[in-house]
Amino acid sequence: MKQIAWMVVVVFALAVPNLFAQNHGEIGVFGHYFRNSPTRTNFGGLGARVSFNAYKYVQLEAEMSYDFASVFSEGFTSPTNGAVSFQQTSFRVLHGLFGPKIQRAGAVRPFVTVKGGFVDFRFDPRPVSFSTFTSTAGGLRSSNVNGVLYPGAGVEAYLGPIGLRFEVDDEIYFSGGAHNNLVVSFGPQIRF
Repeated sequence: MKQIAWMVVVVFALAVPNLFAQNHGEIGVFGHYFRNSPTRTNFGGLGARVSFNAYKYVQLEAEMSYDFASVFSEGFTSPTNGAVSFQQTSFRVLHGLFGPKIQRAGAVRPFVTVKGGFVDFRFDPRPVSFSTFTSTAGGLRSSNVNGVLYPGAGVEAYLGPIGLRFEVDDEIYFSGGAHNNLVVSFGPQIRF
């Protein structure tokens, strides 16, 4: 029994580095900063992405991120008696993108990307939780979804199969014209 256990350990130790050496794609999570230019509102959130190699220097990548509620105050003045009231608004954003990423090979990989997808803006007074995210993603068909063009650039650095990725983009959504928005993301990646 001990010999079989040692054989399994040796086979596993020899096989795992070869699996990572294949470099079929990447998976990662990231922190996300989104500056909505029309409202001048800053958002922070989390996201995940997965990419698969199409060619040596080209990957097809899909990502989704969720920006937590940004609460800001709005003032309203009554025309009849001049009273002023303030109301807090919970505003959230869901992003979904897909497209090619062109990169250089090696341990440090600069890249450029152009993706298309959607951005969903919604007012939601519920507390931020996983169920809030899943209901937001599930209700996309009945909400305020706008098309997105997403050009960007960044760099990935790897030490073996584990790396870090930094990216700066312009998320352009189309709603009564084109709106340019700064996006910055940073997080760990794993090659598989």
